Amino acid sequence: MTTFVEPATLEEACLLLADEANSPKLVSGGTALVLMMRQGLIAPTSLVSLGAVPGLSSIDHEKDGVVIGARSTLTQVANDELVRRDAPALAESCRLVGNVRVRNVATIGGNIAEADYASDPPAVLIAMDAICSIQGVSKRRSATVQELITGFYTNSLEPDEVITAVTVPVMGAGGRSCYLKYVSRSSEDRPCVGVAVMAAFEDDAVRKLSVVVGAVADIPQRLDEITSVAIGRSLDPTVRDEIADSYAEAIDPMDDARGSAWYRRRMIRVFVRRALERVATT
Repeated sequence: MTTFVEPATLEEACLLLADEANSPKLVSGGTALVLMMRQGLIAPTSLVSLGAVPGLSSIDHEKDGVVIGARSTLTQVANDELVRRDAPALAESCRLVGNVRVRNVATIGGNIAEADYASDPPAVLIAMDAICSIQGVSKRRSATVQELITGFYTNSLEPDEVITAVTVPVMGAGGRSCYLKYVSRSSEDRPCVGVAVMAAFEDDAVRKLSVVVGAVADIPQRLDEITSVAIGRSLDPTVRDEIADSYAEAIDPMDDARGSAWYRRRMIRVFVRRALERVATT
């Protein structure tokens, strides 16, 4: 039998999570966790809810960027004016997750911690160098989203640690971003390929560029050694083709119900090229 515990403070939640004898699981929105329990994939003795912990659902603009509380729902993130202005690709990726019923309950912190290879927001968060604030029993620390997601549904959080917020740096002048999601089945499906691009330009030359491909491997694929060829150059069709071809060749895509490795490799090339064209011509 699973017990449901609703601590009033973050410190209490961390202490409950540290009690590994009760095999606790942290629950925020619960959209993924409940499904896994129903399917018998996990059977926690206790569920530790963040529902009563205050201060985890705000979205604020600070000097380091947009700070999004971990319990902010994907709908909140998608509709927030600050996010839409300063991190439009993140707003778009949250808007494309599942359906409105999922987005109204699922949280940004839970989305990151779940480390679902086929979720939309992590690719954008990695492209934008987003940083998570993490609280444990005895310490606080920070880690990039890229550092947190370590494999299929696995992360680098300690058992007692909770993501409290994610900070998304503001792109600033000359910054552009986009997220393109390709689904091979229904419009509400998880992506066959998702591509996030963050670019900064000075005049017509690329000053910074990151490309992240999601839903094709155990972790989102960011290959800075490939995008470095664009620095100081115009993001013209030749450069865009070079990067798209290199990503398609470098990534070893998986097979699943949404597409074979053969098919995914071709869609990687197509959607990396399209995403680069979007930021180059917007």
